[in-house]
Amino acid sequence: MKKPFGSPGKASGLILRIGQCLFSTASIGVMTSASGFSTVTAFCYLIASMGLQVLWSFGLACLDVHALRFNKDLHNHIIVSLFVVGDWVIATLSLAAACSSAGVMVLFTKDTGICKADVKFSCNMFPISIAFAFASWFLLAISSYVMFWLVASI
Repeated sequence: MKKPFGSPGKASGLILRIGQCLFSTASIGVMTSASGFSTVTAFCYLIASMGLQVLWSFGLACLDVHALRFNKDLHNHIIVSLFVVGDWVIATLSLAAACSSAGVMVLFTKDTGICKADVKFSCNMFPISIAFAFASWFLLAISSYVMFWLVASI
């Protein structure tokens, strides 16, 4: 069986995991450098969710490096099933956090005008962090789809 793009133990899978880790880290860094983020629950949830994604993606990237370095096959039904469940959980948390943060940002900028009235918020930084979170989720969604396809084909 041919290993598809992004499958565990391939360089493309490693690139996807590193991309997820980098975008999640960038989201956390931008959000924590913005003033006033800690007063909004959705932004704190985004940081927590991205933190979990960093840990998950970094751990799987390390596993991919090990598999590539020592020519290990990671296409075991149990291992791939674990990857699928983990990816789905993390993807659900990440998408929920990014969407709730985007909703709060729309509320702040369009509906209430809090960004114009309150100077303690770094309203120009929040959308950048949210965009990084969506990019990270998109890469995770690709990984989840590949893992699901692998489980179905094993």
